[in-house]
Amino acid sequence: MADLQSKVALVTGGGRGIGAGISRQLALRGARVAVNYSSGREAADKLAQRLRSQGLQAEIFQADVRESLEVNRMRDEIAKRWGTIEILVNNAIAGQNQGPFEEKSWEDYQTSIDFGLKAVWNTTHAVLDGMKRNKSGRIVNIVTELWNFAPAHWSVYLAGKGSMVGVSRGLADELGPHGITLNMVAPGWMLDDKHTQEDEGYAKGNPLRRQGTADDIGRAVAFLASDEAAFITGAYLPVCGGRVRQSG
Repeated sequence: MADLQSKVALVTGGGRGIGAGISRQLALRGARVAVNYSSGREAADKLAQRLRSQGLQAEIFQADVRESLEVNRMRDEIAKRWGTIEILVNNAIAGQNQGPFEEKSWEDYQTSIDFGLKAVWNTTHAVLDGMKRNKSGRIVNIVTELWNFAPAHWSVYLAGKGSMVGVSRGLADELGPHGITLNMVAPGWMLDDKHTQEDEGYAKGNPLRRQGTADDIGRAVAFLASDEAAFITGAYLPVCGGRVRQSG
């Protein structure tokens, strides 16, 4: 298990869904996890309480990651509580991301881009000085397996996630000389509380014959955030049961 003992980690949108799995897996490995939320305080608080009941370290921090002033305030609150952020996971997302192009508004696209690019700009700027001072840092951006398939009716989602892929690739080269790694984890269609026939179809269509869970994504993020992955940067890691298979 990757050792993240006493590392300070910020997970945006960390209180529910995939974010909760990431927060949980980082905390299990010893990280001090700042669980970010924008409006879903109840879910974030329940998760943090549950982790603390297991003897793990987690606290909730409110900020809309699309707003730089809120992000900087959150960074300062985390620093006062635990010190410099050493691990940043950009996971937060919202909006109406699926549907035919003709039915989507520019506001739908703008929201997707705001989360996929503007939020990443805000959070990365907020943590960069501290990581550069320490000559060390881990940034993991949560993208999507759909980047490889580009199916119909997902152009809104891909607009934001495509922006995230592009900036991630460029920054990996730029930040590497400062000892900062930047990698991407690309989830597939992950299992949630609602089980449908579509879920079963997805599971049958990948080599592992199952859907993944939020904790599967969390384990991948924990690896990339650890010293075990110190020589990996700019990577795009599909965590989707083998639906995306890459060759070198």
